[in-house]
Amino acid sequence: MENERTAVITIGGKQYELILTTRATKEIARRYGGLENLGEKLMKSENFEMALDEIVWLLTLLANQSILIYNLKNKDAPQELLTEEDVELLTSPLDLAAYKNAITEAMFKGTARNVESESEDGAKNTQGA
Repeated sequence: MENERTAVITIGGKQYELILTTRATKEIARRYGGLENLGEKLMKSENFEMALDEIVWLLTLLANQSILIYNLKNKDAPQELLTEEDVELLTSPLDLAAYKNAITEAMFKGTARNVESESEDGAKNTQGA
């Protein structure tokens, strides 16, 4: 996976790359109404169990994106997707708190924009003689 787009976590002794893809963005929009509503929803969860459910769902979604990309490129040797139950069994609430930073990092990297400036004549980083 492209490191500039991912954050890495370990669940059950196995490393997973969290990546925000267009597909994941669509799922988040479907559930929360858009990326901008995600943070608000996580902070305003009515109870601890609901907050954990949302973090587990998001973690599973982002970790599965790298597996889905791998499976797309390696159709003869697909990897099994994580389930929310897997994540719940293989993590502790303390792990989930640490993973929130990785989720934020993956979301930030997935929405970061690289901007190149051009001069008024359309040339990149060149000066007239």
